[in-house]
Amino acid sequence: VQLQACGGGLVQAGDSLRLSCADSGRTFGSYYMGWFRQAPGKEREFVAAISRNGISTAYADSVKGRFTISRDNAKNTVYLQMSSLKPDDTAVFYCAASARFSGAAPDYDYWGLGTLVTVSS
Repeated sequence: VQLQACGGGLVQAGDSLRLSCADSGRTFGSYYMGWFRQAPGKEREFVAAISRNGISTAYADSVKGRFTISRDNAKNTVYLQMSSLKPDDTAVFYCAASARFSGAAPDYDYWGLGTLVTVSS
């Protein structure tokens, strides 16, 4: 599994942004996928997770109703659609792969390098 996240950038509060994370390996569909984020000076936190077939999802309370995680196993890609962005959403966003459906970072075995999202007020 080799993950590469992209799609970050500078946006204004209230804007939308879609992050993508592609896996260059051949086993993407066998992993549960998650998004995490780390704001400056803060711990890395769970954002969203999705099951291997894309049917089950989970979200942190802080993003529920604003963010949507999805995946396309044919393209080896997981997405994070973010809307109604707030300055508090500013962080480096990481995608990760796990053998279990989890919101805990230690359960994730593979991590991408991250993409920076900055939301201005």
